[in-house]
Amino acid sequence: MTCNKKNIFASAMLSALIACQSISAANPHVTALEAYTFPGKTPAALPATVFMPDGNNLAELSADGKKITLRDARTGEAGEVIFDVARARETAIPDIEGFILSPDASKIIVWRNSEPVYRRSFTAEYYIYECRSRLLRPLSKQHPRQRAALFSPNSRMVAFTVDGNIRVAKLDYGTEVEVSTDGCPGKIINGVPDWTYEEEFSADISMTWAPDNLTLCYLRYDENTVGTYTLPLYQGTCDPRPAYEFYPGLFSYKYPVAGTPNSTVSLLSYDIETRKTKEIEVPGNPEYIPVIAYGPDENTLITAALNRDQNRLEIFKINPKSTVAKSLLVEESKAWIEETAYTGLYLGKTSFVIQSSRSGYRHLYEYSYMGAQTGQLTSGDFDVTAYYGSDNAGNRYYQAAAPDPTCRTIYRIDRKGTVSAVSPAEGSASAVFSPNMDLMLRTYSDCTTPPVHTICRPDGKELAVLEDNAAYRSRTAPMLASREFFTMTSDGGTNLNGYMVKPRDFSPSRRYPVIMSQYSGPGSQSVLRRWSFGWEDYFASQGYIIMCVDGRGTGGRSSEFREIVYRRLGHYETVDQLAAARHAASLPYVDASRIGIYGWSYGGYEALMCASADNAPYAAAVAVAAVTDWRFYDTVYAERFMLTPQQNEDGYRESAPINRAGKLSCPLLMMYGTSDDNVHPANTLQYVSVLQSKGILCDMFVFPNMNHSINGCTARSVVYAKMLDYFNKNMR
Repeated sequence: MTCNKKNIFASAMLSALIACQSISAANPHVTALEAYTFPGKTPAALPATVFMPDGNNLAELSADGKKITLRDARTGEAGEVIFDVARARETAIPDIEGFILSPDASKIIVWRNSEPVYRRSFTAEYYIYECRSRLLRPLSKQHPRQRAALFSPNSRMVAFTVDGNIRVAKLDYGTEVEVSTDGCPGKIINGVPDWTYEEEFSADISMTWAPDNLTLCYLRYDENTVGTYTLPLYQGTCDPRPAYEFYPGLFSYKYPVAGTPNSTVSLLSYDIETRKTKEIEVPGNPEYIPVIAYGPDENTLITAALNRDQNRLEIFKINPKSTVAKSLLVEESKAWIEETAYTGLYLGKTSFVIQSSRSGYRHLYEYSYMGAQTGQLTSGDFDVTAYYGSDNAGNRYYQAAAPDPTCRTIYRIDRKGTVSAVSPAEGSASAVFSPNMDLMLRTYSDCTTPPVHTICRPDGKELAVLEDNAAYRSRTAPMLASREFFTMTSDGGTNLNGYMVKPRDFSPSRRYPVIMSQYSGPGSQSVLRRWSFGWEDYFASQGYIIMCVDGRGTGGRSSEFREIVYRRLGHYETVDQLAAARHAASLPYVDASRIGIYGWSYGGYEALMCASADNAPYAAAVAVAAVTDWRFYDTVYAERFMLTPQQNEDGYRESAPINRAGKLSCPLLMMYGTSDDNVHPANTLQYVSVLQSKGILCDMFVFPNMNHSINGCTARSVVYAKMLDYFNKNMR
């Protein structure tokens, strides 16, 4: 099926036209999808819940945000209320959004009226609550809003940031001390990450207290040489902004695109007693310092240093007083160092554990703080996906993509090396352990079981069920489509995992249209045996089969499977997605003339790559928030897999959908949010401009003021309703 081609004048008119077919709140699909889509129709999660320092109780926030209540960690029974807005003294607030316990549980940081900064970060009105006296006071008397509040180990101080500067509140005296004074938005940031570190290194704070409470170490980001990106702001109707009713506003921030300068990052230490700050030189002048954290004592600051190519990681032990640095290990890769090697670094009392793919699979390796490897904790043809720690008996606990890559199972390995599963072997489980590792708060789901939250012993024996989502399961059961897992072979004989969602009234004698859904990004996984209920189930009720296949480059399979995409993103992913479409077409109950492809973010990128591939078999394509050229994307992510454009010019050219737009072979719908600070609207607009210049038509749907997730008000339902409408028009 071929897109219509017109003369250049006719296509140029498209620059002033967005194909905006009317989809109102009265549209039946929008209304129906509200029962399926985020954020309203998701299973119940535990309220903000953390173990108390003694491990005997859990503290949880009430649904109305007015109380924090203790729950017995073994029975699950509710107990003492440790915070109640109605009983707080001195300061009156109506409710709170979240809380942080002090290390000794004598105080609680609470916050309200949060405003997002980027994906993870926010500013808020923070307060300190003293549990014994019930006194509630603002964290800062000088600054009404703060960010990244962090208790000292002795619970007597709190570090936080305001406008790029660090402050320390000394709670015993009610005083506030300036740690840094050079912070300036868009120029210098102290103690919290810049956009790139937050997005690509999963960081939300760049400070760490010494165990003796006498030193605060932090990162300083100099953004002066980083390019500024500006996005327009409109009035909108979802959380409207009246100030922009007639003239749009602007949101500007620093965003380094591939091959351009990053923030210059430096490591500093602040002495609490002398109030002196010194810079600590990290050997090798690394491009990135993604992690700083204290080990067991005040002389052991663990610092992860990464080169710009992200294929060499060095872990240092630094004494902040003397600034002497000792290299503990160097990890190198022929492709890229996986993020979990540093973000998943586990610092114990006498040793630390790193996740490394040096054997071809991601496994756990233990090192002393002198840099000697003391053991390899796991081995085998599977990837470890999380490490939880060890208990007093020497048992280790971890999560792995086993017994096959579509599962996530929690395992225990004892001193003798005996491995046992402490969660069901088929499905997806995760855990949070108590401080002394004698209890586990476990979450488990599979394709027919919504998340079940239980308190368990470390051997997996259940002690109490905190939330089983029984009501949600009963409500969704009549709407849940059939989900089947399968394997198929791509070009070259590579086995790929997949699933398909079929209508509840599926008949093998009928021939169904198919929507290929995928994400495809390096290290990601979509094909997992876990609870999933949403647009796929609704589309199945409308007569579609949804098929998803994880191609090469995705996670849980081995380093070789992931790293084949290095320096040429989009190539093997496209080969495998085309093979998946051919597999779908070969099935007797599939109409081969009605196969479409959809994706969001990296998935949108891959949808464009597939729709413009030679012999593409698609009747229609939908790309949401799609990258159209890796030169438009940020340094850390793009260069991790592609190096810089200067190093890999051919790779960038061949991997860009924008350079193959002229080969687009089917109707295309593109959607994006105008406030997407991750995949900028320019990706879509420049791609559409190329189509126009070649006389090729496409359709576009825009979400004013929405970010990368497009999830405010009913927007998420509108995304899928528009997608369904588009596939109906082109594939039915």
